[in-house]
Amino acid sequence: MDRLSSSPRLMIVSDLDHTMVDHHDPENLSILRFNALWEAKYRQDSLLVFSTGRSPTLYKQLRREKPMLTPDITIMSVGTEITYGNDMVQDEGWIEFLNQKWDKQIVSEETSKFSELTMQSETEQRRHKASFYVKKENAQEVMKTLSERLAKRGLDIKIIYSGGMDLDILPKGAGKGQALAYLHKKLKEKGKLPKNTLACGDSGNDAELFTIPDVHGVIVKNAQEELLQWHAENAKNNPKIIHANERCAAGIIEAIGHFKLGPNISSRDVTDLSDAKLDHFDPAYEVVKFFLFYERWRRAEVENHEVYLSNLKSVCSPSGVFVHPLGVHQSLHVCIDKLKDCCGDKKEEQYRVWVDQVFPSQIDSDTWLVKFQKWEQTGQEQQGCLTTVVVSSKGVKPTEGLTWLHVHQTWMEGTTKNSRNDWFF
Repeated sequence: MDRLSSSPRLMIVSDLDHTMVDHHDPENLSILRFNALWEAKYRQDSLLVFSTGRSPTLYKQLRREKPMLTPDITIMSVGTEITYGNDMVQDEGWIEFLNQKWDKQIVSEETSKFSELTMQSETEQRRHKASFYVKKENAQEVMKTLSERLAKRGLDIKIIYSGGMDLDILPKGAGKGQALAYLHKKLKEKGKLPKNTLACGDSGNDAELFTIPDVHGVIVKNAQEELLQWHAENAKNNPKIIHANERCAAGIIEAIGHFKLGPNISSRDVTDLSDAKLDHFDPAYEVVKFFLFYERWRRAEVENHEVYLSNLKSVCSPSGVFVHPLGVHQSLHVCIDKLKDCCGDKKEEQYRVWVDQVFPSQIDSDTWLVKFQKWEQTGQEQQGCLTTVVVSSKGVKPTEGLTWLHVHQTWMEGTTKNSRNDWFF
C-alpha cells in the first residue's frame, strides 16, 4: 500500500478459484485477458487484492500452476490472514484483533464431537481457522448446534459454509468482508481510501464482500448456488451488485465496464495491435503490447509476417542491446531477425506469455525505465525473468510508439532456467 502516494484509482478485491482463475479454461484466456488489462491500465495507480479461502501453502501452489499476477495485498484462509507485497508480510494488527474471544483448542474439542465433520488437510488448519468437509444435507444442523456449543464455552465465532461441502470456523471478526473493511479503515487513516472498490466472487464465503459499504460487487456467471441464493435474498435490487454474463475474470472485466470504473478493453481483445494508436506515451502499454505480439508470433497467430517484423524493428534502436538472462549481449535488431526462425514454433503447444508488476519511472524528459516480470508458460512449466527496459520518446510521436533502447533480463529465483535457444526476449 505504501507505494502509492495518494488514493488508489481502483481497488479490485477478488476471490481466486472459479472467480479470477477459471479451472475449466485450459488456455487460461480469461485471466490472461485480465492480466493484460491490469498491467497496461491499472497497475501504476491502483491496488490488486486477492481474497481466497486457500491457505498460504495452497495459494503458492496455485501461483505455480496458473498465470497469476502478483497482488499488492493477499487475504488468505477465508479472511483470517492479511499479508502485503511480494514478501507477504503479515499484518500484526489483524492478528491481534482476531485473538479476541478465540481459542483454537476449544474449537478442536467441540468439533471432535461431530461425526459429520471430516477435517481438511493440515495445511488448511490455520491459527484463526478450523476447516472441515460436511455433506450438504447435514450442514445446517451441524452449524446450528456447533455455534450454540462454542458460544456456551465463551467463544465469539462465525461459521461459513461454501462450495456445497466446505465448513470453516473463524473468529467472529474474521472473514473476507471484515478483512476488506479493515483494509478500508487502514487506508482511510492514511488518507488513501480507494476512489472505487470492486469485490468479485463466486461462492458463499464471498458473500460478506458485497456487504461492505460503498463497494461495487460482481458475482461471476458461474457462481455457486449458495451465493446466488444470497444475492436473491439480500441484493437482487441493489444496483451496485451485478450477476455477470461472463465467467470468472471475464466477468470482472465486464463489471469494470458496467460500473464505468475505468478502461475495460484488454489488449488481448485487440486483433491488430499495430492499429492501436495512442495520443500519449504509455510505457506500460508498450511493454504489454510487445510481449503479446511475441506470444502471437510464436503461436503463428500473426499475419503479414514481413510487415510485422519491419514494424517491430522500427521501434528498436539500431544501437539497442538485449542482455539475455544467461548474460549474453546481443543487438536488438539481431534478436528481431532471429524471430524469423521461431515463427509458429509453439503453434501446437499451450504456450502463453504475460508480464507482471509493470512499473515505469521517467528518468528524464524523454526516457523511461520500466521494470517488470516476464513469464512464459508451456503446458504446466513456467519460466520467468526480472526485466528492465529503457524506452525513449525522442524523435517519435505517440502514434509511432516508444523506441526500445535496452532490454536486460535475469532469471527469477526458483524458476526453471532455460538454457536452450528458445528464450528470445
